Amino acid sequence: MTTESSDRVPHDGGASYAAAGVDIEAGDRAVELMKEWVRKTRRPEVLGGLGGFAGLFDASALKRYERPLLASATDGVGTKVDLARKLGVYDTIGHDLVGMVVDDIVVCGAEPLFMTDYICVGKVHPERVAAIVKGIAEGCVLAGCALVGGETAEHPGLLGEDDFDVAGAGTGVVEADRLLGPDRIRTGDAVIAMASSGLHSNGYSLVRHVLLDRAGMALEARVEELGRTLGEELLEPTKIYSLDCLALTRTAEVHAFSHVTGGGLANNLARVIPDGLHAIVDRSTWTPGPIFDLVGRAGRVERLELEKTLNMGVGMIAVVPEESADVALTLLADRGVEAWVAGEITDRGEHTSGAELIGEYAS
Repeated sequence: MTTESSDRVPHDGGASYAAAGVDIEAGDRAVELMKEWVRKTRRPEVLGGLGGFAGLFDASALKRYERPLLASATDGVGTKVDLARKLGVYDTIGHDLVGMVVDDIVVCGAEPLFMTDYICVGKVHPERVAAIVKGIAEGCVLAGCALVGGETAEHPGLLGEDDFDVAGAGTGVVEADRLLGPDRIRTGDAVIAMASSGLHSNGYSLVRHVLLDRAGMALEARVEELGRTLGEELLEPTKIYSLDCLALTRTAEVHAFSHVTGGGLANNLARVIPDGLHAIVDRSTWTPGPIFDLVGRAGRVERLELEKTLNMGVGMIAVVPEESADVALTLLADRGVEAWVAGEITDRGEHTSGAELIGEYAS
């Protein structure tokens, strides 16, 4: 975990890095503040500590695999960071970052091993940067992966003093013969939906436009149908499913997962459906949370537009054999994950595939 720095040779009347707006001392303090949180993510395979040029992970741990496949993913959290900035809440956005990365990795059945992060700020406020890293570290703990390093870059002149953005990359591993995906899916498989914690980290350009710009709602205002302020609802962290999904693969037969992110449920589920098969998901099996209805009503957004932009209350899908559905639901319930059978896989002809939602949402 480092901060951007450079050799400086200041002299009377001359330029310096500090004069250009980069505060190396503040960056060093931010690193010191974040160390305790990064330590909490440590796995036995991690070597060294913060401050190096690269994070080290002992790959000999992979010797227990016969044919280990490495899975990698990278992501950010989009315009949700603007809401964190406006509200001055910086310790939840890291959960979103981790969730976006590790739950893409686990879709193929891989165990997330480690992550790195990149935090770009207009000005380093050490406590603020440390709060962001705290959220990332807490997310890594929930995902069972290590935070092995990262970068904090100060970009004065390009970003405002309070502006920031975050991105992350992760690596996981799966045994080749346990790789999940379209090749495993069969006609009659059950489609199990796992509830989202809210909007997660997708569709915020639409949400911000509808609720803040068009409807003129205040982030600090309490919204009765949400049971809290609008800001609290919009900053609800992304649910991290990776350990739950991995536990499911150890307990029941699983054919595929689908992480419901940008593009909505149907489009993301279609990515794991093989040619010739089709996923049918019945809306009547669940009721989307009130935030989805609020966005739809406030912006007069058509349902299909909502469904291709937001997760509509489903953050992860598992496709399992019909006979494994009850075992899967029991395990997820025991782990505190709200889940239900939302549909099935059907035969749709040799050269077509995809997923569709049918019916009406339960009221």
